[in-house]
Amino acid sequence: MKHRITILGNGNMAFAIATGLSLVYDLEIVGRNIDKLDSFEKKLGIKIKKTLYDDFNGCDKDIVLCVKPANLKDIQYFFSAKINTLYSVLAGTKIEQLKQYIDAKHYIRTMPNLAANVQKSMTTLTGDLICKDNAINIFSAIGYTLWVDSEKELDIATALAGSGPAFLALIAEALTDGAVKQGLKRTDAMTLMRGLFLGFGSIIQDIHPALLKDAVMSPGGTTAAGYAQLEKNGARDAFISAVQAAYKKTQ
Repeated sequence: MKHRITILGNGNMAFAIATGLSLVYDLEIVGRNIDKLDSFEKKLGIKIKKTLYDDFNGCDKDIVLCVKPANLKDIQYFFSAKINTLYSVLAGTKIEQLKQYIDAKHYIRTMPNLAANVQKSMTTLTGDLICKDNAINIFSAIGYTLWVDSEKELDIATALAGSGPAFLALIAEALTDGAVKQGLKRTDAMTLMRGLFLGFGSIIQDIHPALLKDAVMSPGGTTAAGYAQLEKNGARDAFISAVQAAYKKTQ
């Protein structure tokens, strides 16, 4: 019999996490609206236990908390008993804050990203060391994991890996628009961009970014010309500043 994981929330991140976890665990999804839960189940494509908040009992359960941070105060009233382990994906919400609203034996903060729905999330975790192995096992079902020693490190990781898909999406869109501006068909530009990201994702696993850049950049060549323009326009500083701004927001 599969171990059951309870997910509170039925938004995009909850669905991404549920997609991966459903391959390994039985799932209970808790939400406010039965129609939305039915839609969640249909989209997921498997049978799940659907529970409304009013009927929820968290006693001794392992719970993945996937609500908006602002809703934490509202849902505290549905926790009438001590749960086993709380796995929170609430960005910028410290463990001490979680303890104020939810009574649990153990607390883990975690930050997956949207690639969880294709089991390719880069998930960062921290919290009670006694739960480290369990936490890594659970979130390995949705991709790669990294355990860090402090909540500060997790907040920095949130700015990189949690917000990163949006930053990379901006790069993907801009590169595609650049090719279209020069006269390439939109569909062809999209095909090239997707192939570029797919190949780059594999190559970057085994080589430092600076070495990869040097390998592509021939003296006086096309890459050198384009790279110089990126530096001229402050692309590097823009992304460093984006990570800094995202980290500050977690604080």
